[in-house]
Amino acid sequence: ATVTERRSAGLGCCGWLLVLFSLLITLLTFPVSIFMCIKIVQEYERAVIFRLGRIIDKKAKGPGIFFVLPCTDSFVKVDLRTVSFNIPPQEILTKDSVTVSVDGVVYFRVECPVSSVANVSNADSSTRLLAQTTLRNVLGTKNLAELLSDREGISHSMQATLDDATNHWGIKVERVEIKDVKLPQQLQRAMAAEAEASREARAKVIAAEGEMNASRALKEASLIISESPAALQLRYLQTLSHIAAENNSTVIFPLPIELLQQFLQRK
Repeated sequence: ATVTERRSAGLGCCGWLLVLFSLLITLLTFPVSIFMCIKIVQEYERAVIFRLGRIIDKKAKGPGIFFVLPCTDSFVKVDLRTVSFNIPPQEILTKDSVTVSVDGVVYFRVECPVSSVANVSNADSSTRLLAQTTLRNVLGTKNLAELLSDREGISHSMQATLDDATNHWGIKVERVEIKDVKLPQQLQRAMAAEAEASREARAKVIAAEGEMNASRALKEASLIISESPAALQLRYLQTLSHIAAENNSTVIFPLPIELLQQFLQRK
């Protein structure tokens, strides 16, 4: 930086006179003034000090004890803890012209206290409003199928967009989650009917495949039995044993087919 820039960035002669005057008052009123000069911030806080409207050293103070001069210094506390907030339900028109209601949750924290104070009037409120518009913009480029199946990808896309937009404000967006996607009742009924029809179609296909496999097995069994007459008699006896085990009062007299064929030939 040039000498002119350094001078313009400083307090100037009048500014230094005011600072010296404030310091003199502090010394004259010591030790009463010490209670006005000593400030404390917690471990999770930082203090951005303004001296005659300018940020001191372009960095925040804390945690612990720091000193301010009365009349010339003021400070703003900034909380560095992670903050979460709910995105109100947003009515969104998807890429395939379906209206859905979507809400979510955002986690963020202040990464640079100086930027969060100097570059935006209210970092928390601005981040909340930006999250709502980002949700609308991102989901407006997705189909309904992508919205229902790729929530994780949509969350990462929103996080990257929000983090890039709030970086100048000293905000770090840690996580974005899609909570709920509400579909219109008519669309829900249509999707349920479509799913039921699809399940019925699959069931009919499976049943048809089972019947086809069973007919093939019966054909192969008939060919094997036709090659051995004794196998047919054994099959008769097996059928009788099954019937006798289920209904003991039923009496069956097996009649060989060969005997009937002889009577038919005589006629």
